[in-house]
Amino acid sequence: MSFDHVSWIEVFGFVTGAVNVWLLARQNIWNWPIGIANNLAYLILFATSGLYGDAGLQAVYIALAVYGWQLWLRGGGGSSLPLLPVTRTSVTTWKYLVPAAVVSAVFLRWFLSRFTDSTVPGWDGATTALSLAATYGQCRKLLESWWLWILVDLIYIPLYLYKGLWLTALLYFVFLLLCIFGLREWHRELSGAMQPKPGEHAADLLR
Repeated sequence: MSFDHVSWIEVFGFVTGAVNVWLLARQNIWNWPIGIANNLAYLILFATSGLYGDAGLQAVYIALAVYGWQLWLRGGGGSSLPLLPVTRTSVTTWKYLVPAAVVSAVFLRWFLSRFTDSTVPGWDGATTALSLAATYGQCRKLLESWWLWILVDLIYIPLYLYKGLWLTALLYFVFLLLCIFGLREWHRELSGAMQPKPGEHAADLLR
């Protein structure tokens, strides 16, 4: 393994990416602006590495980050307060999220195969579609978004090793560990929210 070709922008992406996911796990609102800086860095990096689906994904990430930032801020409060509660993904949400991800993955594979010189159009398209679904869940603070991120990271790590992006592959291994931490933290909050307070019956929480 060699780091001879690691660029400053990949180092910047490594640092901002790790900080972004850690802040997300802690439900800190500052994950959004730091995430946008990370997206801009990786847009440049992926575009110059032939990962066009991932490069385009960064632009969509920025738009979703603005949406998520506003959603988390809605109602006012301190910069580090979790204003939006953690919830489970409803059956209704899965009914449109899964087909949308599948259709997006198929379309992106076709588009990248036909109109770009991507060497991994299938994997590029699949990770792009899954990442979009996970980001949507992140914006809505859906617990299962962490499971989607874990799946994406398990695909990304060997993909980036194949493309020679060693530092980015290492970053996504760190992401994987942070996703496990984030899943645990959000699950802990959700479980705490479901516990009845003194004088409150458990059945009241299900109404």
